Amino acid sequence: MYLIKDRSEASKLLKGFIAMIRNEFHKGIKVVRSDNGSKFTSGPIQNFYYELEILCESSCVDTPQQNEREERKHRHILNVARALRFQANLPIQFWGECVLTAAYLINKTPSRLLKGRSPYEVLFNCKPSYSEIRVFYALCFARHNPRIKDKFASRSKKCVFLGYPFGKKG
Repeated sequence: MYLIKDRSEASKLLKGFIAMIRNEFHKGIKVVRSDNGSKFTSGPIQNFYYELEILCESSCVDTPQQNEREERKHRHILNVARALRFQANLPIQFWGECVLTAAYLINKTPSRLLKGRSPYEVLFNCKPSYSEIRVFYALCFARHNPRIKDKFASRSKKCVFLGYPFGKKG
């Protein structure tokens, strides 16, 4: 999972995302819709769109209603993330972990809009496994392998569960 540190990284991350979609799902992106931010409309990224035959659409300034589907999804993710943060009584510095966990859970949750299927199921054409779902902010123990050869030394440390790592099984 890539975390954006600065807005200038947006076009690089978008290119990486488009490449991942092409490699993993053997599908192309048809349209990229954005606000009028230069990170998505500048010359270099326009050339990238042209080479891959991607249509670039932009919404009018100060008209979020033109992106109502995206705005609704954004609000849904933030509502779930806020609920996770408040339930766990976490400080605001953990908002990113809450958002990533919210998106993970939403993608595995069946939806009426998708006729009882989850976004995961639509994308991968198989039901998601719920066996790895854990209680957010629950006590857990992380494996800790000290170099000390003491048979009675601690081999784990107390932690709390803050989300699902990208690209790792455990």
